[in-house]
Amino acid sequence: MTDTATGIAGLDRIAQIKLPVTDLARSVAWYRDLLDLRLWAEFLEDGVVRGVGLIDPRGRFNIALRDRSVCAASPDLRGFDVVAFLPASGSVLTELMDRCARLGIAHNGVEETPAGPRLDIPDPDGTVLRFYHFTESTDGFVGVESRDGRIVGTYQQSRLG
Repeated sequence: MTDTATGIAGLDRIAQIKLPVTDLARSVAWYRDLLDLRLWAEFLEDGVVRGVGLIDPRGRFNIALRDRSVCAASPDLRGFDVVAFLPASGSVLTELMDRCARLGIAHNGVEETPAGPRLDIPDPDGTVLRFYHFTESTDGFVGVESRDGRIVGTYQQSRLG
């Protein structure tokens, strides 16, 4: 493994995102419907299915779901955007909203941000899937300032130091 200025050579993509869920069967159906995923792995523990792997038909990403009751500390990610998908164009956000409407899935609508439009879709447990179409460059740095949940501005120098 070689550490380069362009990242770690050979590190191609994220293998999976694993999310805790309260109702595995319901969440499997929801994720499969929304993202057109295929069930490719199942984890049977002491006679009970406690986890699954769902994969994109083109192998671009994998979402693993785990029964929250058997996770360490029973994590609750309600309202948290664990993952952000990168759509190829802004029109994909509209297509996703149309898909949600057909499936009866709630979403928060497209929000314009300094970096481009985004769409948040909470899963059945309230964990947020974010779809972010970046229209600004990601080559530099940008700080985003918000107040009361609304973006109020940006800044160009890190405040962390």
